[in-house]
Amino acid sequence: MPDTVTPWHLDIPQAELDDLRDRLNRTRWPEAATASGWAQGVPLDYLRDLCSYWANEYDWRATERRLNAFPQFRTEIDGIGVHFQHVRSPHPGALPLVLTHGWPGSIIEFQKVIGPLTDPVAHGGDAADAFHVVCPSLPGYGFSDKPAATGWTIGRIARAWAALMARLGYDRFGAQGSDWGSSVTTLLAQHDPAHVAGIHLAPPIAGPVPAADGRFTDAEVAGLTRLKERQQAEAGYTAQQATRPQTLGYGLVDSPAALCAWLVEKFWSWADHDGDLSEVLSNDELLDNVMLYWLPGTGASAARLYWESIQQVMGWFTAGYESTVDVPVGASVFPAEVPLPSRRWAERRFTDIRFWHELERGGHFGAFERPGDFVDDVRAFFRLVR
Repeated sequence: MPDTVTPWHLDIPQAELDDLRDRLNRTRWPEAATASGWAQGVPLDYLRDLCSYWANEYDWRATERRLNAFPQFRTEIDGIGVHFQHVRSPHPGALPLVLTHGWPGSIIEFQKVIGPLTDPVAHGGDAADAFHVVCPSLPGYGFSDKPAATGWTIGRIARAWAALMARLGYDRFGAQGSDWGSSVTTLLAQHDPAHVAGIHLAPPIAGPVPAADGRFTDAEVAGLTRLKERQQAEAGYTAQQATRPQTLGYGLVDSPAALCAWLVEKFWSWADHDGDLSEVLSNDELLDNVMLYWLPGTGASAARLYWESIQQVMGWFTAGYESTVDVPVGASVFPAEVPLPSRRWAERRFTDIRFWHELERGGHFGAFERPGDFVDDVRAFFRLVR
């Protein structure tokens, strides 16, 4: 039946892992870049070392066990199979919460926060902060199905998430997201305000608007300058995925080294570290995430979400909002994030901001990089709307 929720267990055939190891060991490498460091992309020595570790030391079975430790399910929504983790809290009165990832991430980003969110007492917290956590893979990502036709936009995903939460029996729930998850969560709040208790965004998408005197604050100017620099240096991935994702996809699905470089480059660029990504994310954590693209072969299907929806999101970055968001909103702004919205900008779109926190450390992958800070902020906001 289409509305059936079926338990699901992850068990990758050994032959697939053997094939991956063989491909990695037979990689045809290019020469080193002519510029130093990361100026032309992922350095050859860095990627060769990471792929060697992937082939010869990385333990997928340990990750598989960790993922299977949380209940996993699949269900069909609007004609597509959706994979999700659904972890119910042992505490009465827990608030249902749907967590939505983005690109180049996956549900791996949230694995360190599911325990503290669902069972705060076991992690030194208060039972009053408990959540029932639902963590789905976006269509075309992870172990959800790949769309076979156009039309799976962020708006359609938001409607699917509303249907998912209703199917799980949740009449009132919260939502949290970053990257694509921020857009999906925002549209979910607009689509289903009668059931959404509040949304937490890291960060909210808010276009720049000068103050009444026509000026920007110093902090706003600094944020806009960083955004311009980022667009000049790193906009290529967006242009390629938004225009020719299929062409790109052949390499990403066939070559694990190419996929690893394409994804890990953004973790290096967008995470908050002082030149050494291992300060915040280990090789195992990076490869756990890459595996959720490699094993299901989602390099092309994940990129297509840019083809479907990036123009809509870019419009929001320039203050072109179709309508306001009127449910309660909490925002966490990690300092290495780009762009960095100001609260004043956000208030034009989000009419009921109840929590705004500008953190001291952290980048684009808040739950992954700074799980403790992420959990603290999610708890703090939802205390205001339970």
